Parts: sequence; C-alpha cells; structure tokens
Amino acid sequence: MRVLFVAPYVPSRIRVRPYEWVRALARQGARVHLVAVQPPEDQALADRSVLDACTAADVFPLGRWRTLANAAFALPTPLPIQAAYARHPAAEARIRELVDGGDVDVVHVEHLRGALLVPSPCPVPTVYDGVDCITRLFEQTVRLAPGLAQRSMARLDLGRTRRFESTLSRRFDRMIASSEAEARAFRALDPAADSAFVTALRNGVDLGRPPGPPADDGRTVLFAGKLSYHANEAAARRLAVDVMPRVWQRHPDARLVLAGKDPSPALQALAAPGRIEVTGYVEDMAATMERATVLAAPLVYAAGIQNKVLEAMARGVPVVTSASACAALEAVVGRDVVAADDDAQFAEAVGRLLEDRVYRDAVGAAGRSHVERHHDWDALARTLLGVYADARQAAERRRGLAAGAR
Repeated sequence: MRVLFVAPYVPSRIRVRPYEWVRALARQGARVHLVAVQPPEDQALADRSVLDACTAADVFPLGRWRTLANAAFALPTPLPIQAAYARHPAAEARIRELVDGGDVDVVHVEHLRGALLVPSPCPVPTVYDGVDCITRLFEQTVRLAPGLAQRSMARLDLGRTRRFESTLSRRFDRMIASSEAEARAFRALDPAADSAFVTALRNGVDLGRPPGPPADDGRTVLFAGKLSYHANEAAARRLAVDVMPRVWQRHPDARLVLAGKDPSPALQALAAPGRIEVTGYVEDMAATMERATVLAAPLVYAAGIQNKVLEAMARGVPVVTSASACAALEAVVGRDVVAADDDAQFAEAVGRLLEDRVYRDAVGAAGRSHVERHHDWDALARTLLGVYADARQAAERRRGLAAGAR
C-alpha cells in the first residue's frame, strides 16, 4: 500500500506515535512517503532516523514568523489556532501535487495541527489520527493548567476546537484515536458520523529492546516526559511539591528525578542537591528508566494513553499513576500497574514499592507482560492497514453518493 503520511512535525522518539507508525507500516510492506513541517520548537531536533523507513520524504521548515502569522490569520475565523499553527503553503502544494498524481492509495493525517495541510475534499481516501480529543484536553486545561497563559490559551481556542472536531467526519473518511475514552469523546462531538468512523487504536511501545537486569538503587523515583507540555509540568510539580514530602517522611534517602525536554524555570527551580534532579533532555530515556526504582505519574489532568507509562512498563519498571491513566491502558490494577489518586495514596504506593523489592519486581514483570500482549506496534500497524482499507471503501461510497446527487 502507498501511504502519504502527513505530519505537523518530523516524527521522532519524542513524537513517538507517528514515529512508530511510519516504522511499523514500513515493516508491514507499505511504501510511506512522508510530508512534514518542522516547527520552530523542533528546529534543533537532530533525530531524523524515521526518514530511513520512508521511500521518500519532504520536510518543510516552519519559521516562528509563519506560526505567528498563522495564528493571527486564524483569530478572526472559526478555525482553531492549533489547527492553523502548522499551515505551510509549500507543504500544502506538495501534498496537493502528490494526491493529484495518482501514486497514493491513502493519506494518513497526524494530529489537529496537521488537519488543514490536506485538501478537503481530498481525491484520495483519508485517515485522520486525532490521537487525543483536544476539546476534552482543553476543557481540563482551562480549569487545571499550572499557568495563567496556558489556561487563557485553552479558553481562547476551546470553542473553535469543539466546533472543528465536531465536523471531522465531513473532512476525513476514517479516524483513529489513542484510546477508547478518546474515541468516545470524538463520537460525542460528532454524533451524526457513521458509527464506524472512529476506531480506538492504542499506542504501542518499542519491544525490540528487552529490559536489562534491574539496576535501580532502591531509592529513585522518576517522572519522565516532555516537561514543556503543560499537563506534564503540572504532574511533575505535584509529584515534587505535594507527594514526595510525604514519601520523605518514611524514606528520607529517596531521590526524585524529573527527566524530560525543556523544563520551565519553575520546574528547574525545584532542583535540590541529593533530593531532586531536573535533567532536561535525555538522550536515552530507556536507560534512565532502567535506573529508576519506580516511575510515578500523578497526573493532574491528561488525555489518551501516557507514553511514559508504557515505556516504563516495557522496561520492567513498576508504575504508579492515576486511575484514569490505568483505565486507558486496560491493565489489571494492582498487578500490572498501581493506581493512586490523592497525594496520600500516591505517597503510600511509592513508599511500598521503594521498600519491598519482591513486590516491585512482580509489578515490573507483570507490566512488561501486559505491554507485550497489548502494545506491539507491528500488531497495531496491521490493524491500521485494515482502517486504511475501510477508508478506501468509505471514499468510494462517498464518491458514489456525490455522483448520484449530480
């Protein structure tokens, strides 16, 4: 199958879902032509290894001036600023050239930021990976984000995003989402859509690198994720300020590591020698995870499946996270992953894992087994190819109805 994969950023180990989709599709025999824009926040990103899996690739740098102009032009329109952010005339012209050229079987569109890069209507069947319902995320961000700017931006774009996401079935032939909860949120916004329009297709995890032998020191609590993302910042701050002081009461030698790209000055200010380390970008997050005793993700709000949780489970590291994150995983709570919601529960769960080696080894092993059964990218890619085939049938029906109406 010939797949035109359209992304609003270059897929990488940080942008893990599109990165693994491209690689897994290639392993399944698909010919993937990537068209991506590279936004200003990714200009220094050196990881372009995904290009090796593509039969062809076009990458268009997106300057800061262009993103600001895109936002300004979107303001007086009904379009979400998030959707307008990555618009790029040259990229859009290249996509139009490819879909008109007859050498594409299906177009895969990544994320809300990529939605406007593809012409609508498109002469080729389209599958939109909404990943997470941004309306649902913004509804939480307005109430719970740590910064006023983040809450204000979400409030500005919430109504536009809700209206746009309610019309996705008119722009695309089929859609996938990262969990059943996200799929339900999309269906609720667009109840008139075909019942088969949205498919829940969870994130996978790289299982090619088996976990090494436990290398933890029995005292390291890790939070991992892109720390510039507001939901991650809120969770990391909660862990450092509200949960860990309770842990330190029983385990004064415990240490907290906040690992991830672009921590804010507020997070960096939490660093304390011997107690809290804020690493910034980590080249090999898998190795960092394997040195941890427990991964703790006390989410204040979030959407979809948490990649940091899956990656820790794949490394055999026991995870404590919120009940909502556990539900998205469809894992057995207490066996594969530990659920906790309030600060006292989190501290109790983390403390037990710190002090009981047998227990944490059991949870770590069960977590690895769970992701092996349910989060294999190759198995997920085979399902995605089925969604592509369904999109082609839906596009044929759409064209037949349009022809009959003329």
